[in-house]
Amino acid sequence: MNGRVLRIELRRSAALWAGAFVAAGGFTLLWLLDDRWRGESAPGTWQWTPMAMLTRTALYYIWPVVVGLGALQGLRDARSRTTELLTTTPRPAWSRAMLPAGATAITLVSAFGLLTLWGGVQLFAGATSYTHLGWLPISLVGVLALVAGALFGMGAARLLPSVLTPPVLVVACLAGIILTQQNTDGTVPSGNVPNRLSLLSPAIPQPREMLLTLAGQVHLGQALWLLGLLATGFALLVAVGRRARMLALAPVLAGAVLAVTVLPAESRDAYVVDTAAAALVCDGPVCVTRAHAARLDEMGPRGKEALRVLRRALGDKAPDSVREETALRGSGDKRQLSAGTVLVDFDDTLLAGRGGAELTRYLVAQGLAPNCRGRTAWEGGGDAVLESIVAGWALGDRTLQPLEEKSDDKYSREEWKEGEAAWDSLSAAEPAEQRARIAAVHESSLACGYDGIEVLTGGAAR
Repeated sequence: MNGRVLRIELRRSAALWAGAFVAAGGFTLLWLLDDRWRGESAPGTWQWTPMAMLTRTALYYIWPVVVGLGALQGLRDARSRTTELLTTTPRPAWSRAMLPAGATAITLVSAFGLLTLWGGVQLFAGATSYTHLGWLPISLVGVLALVAGALFGMGAARLLPSVLTPPVLVVACLAGIILTQQNTDGTVPSGNVPNRLSLLSPAIPQPREMLLTLAGQVHLGQALWLLGLLATGFALLVAVGRRARMLALAPVLAGAVLAVTVLPAESRDAYVVDTAAAALVCDGPVCVTRAHAARLDEMGPRGKEALRVLRRALGDKAPDSVREETALRGSGDKRQLSAGTVLVDFDDTLLAGRGGAELTRYLVAQGLAPNCRGRTAWEGGGDAVLESIVAGWALGDRTLQPLEEKSDDKYSREEWKEGEAAWDSLSAAEPAEQRARIAAVHESSLACGYDGIEVLTGGAAR
């Protein structure tokens, strides 16, 4: 395949359209899907593995269309009515098929590579310090899925040369992906069909836990299935005669059988914790994961300062360490709170962008009134009003300083009105009574109570 012939093939076939769709469609989808793709996350909070998994999430919508575009490419000979003419030439069928297949593969690999490159640019812009190659198999399987899907579409169109073949393939592939789609509400993603069947889908759900990655069995099983699909697509593209076309189905069937044998039966064995990323790096009593080691330079001194403030506020009941949260949780599940530890979740929307004195204030608030449930982009836990009051009291503020910008909706106004009343009530009490109320709020929060504001105004904790 020389350069001149390849350029002609790229110019006159659907290969460039397939690549352009993957690059433009994938970029647009990921831009809308995740603010980290736009570079709007706090520095160091995005990592290589979630980036690679997010590009695979885009395959939910991109892969079926790529299969359809491959089928459109495969109809070219039938549309131009040159099928019989080409089969009479002395050039082998596999040699003729290599040109359109190679051109399509090159454009798809380049387009997916551009998506991954942009994700890498955002990672470096965010000053991510944890660099590794564990994400590479995730992206390589994604590239293989695109090439295999396109070649299968080409082969299917060669087998069934009808104008209905591309749209039928798109709908069938989309239906298959929807059927095997996994949700992320639980501790690890799970689907409505057996896990092995779910993992045959080239797409994976949008990552919510930074420490989760795919097990090696998943990479191997998916690669076997997709290689079988690719081989069948190419075999159908070059097959001449009914018997050859029947034999062309053998690779995809063998790949599916091998994949089902290799793939994990349970979701918890498919999505595993990246132990290297989850390893703790500490500065005295303040620890973060290795993936967020770059945050330790600021988190260390601010965490120690917060612990001193908490010691003055709670005495012997004060926590004596600050640690990044590493326990996996389902959406809305309770956090594993401890009286001796201030848990830090870098996905907490209240923590995003905080540094200096504001970081200390946040840590003090989490130490006195930890939120029982996660407060992330997909969870609504936490009580910013209560946390603002207890942090302001511990830091000696004369007026209430909100930890987050006040919303202008009716519910938020009522909430802050109650908070202002609780602040005034707490400030008017005797020092010993103030300490008693703060201690009661601390105990209530650890027990997942929701009566912190009432306790601050002098009510008993329930």
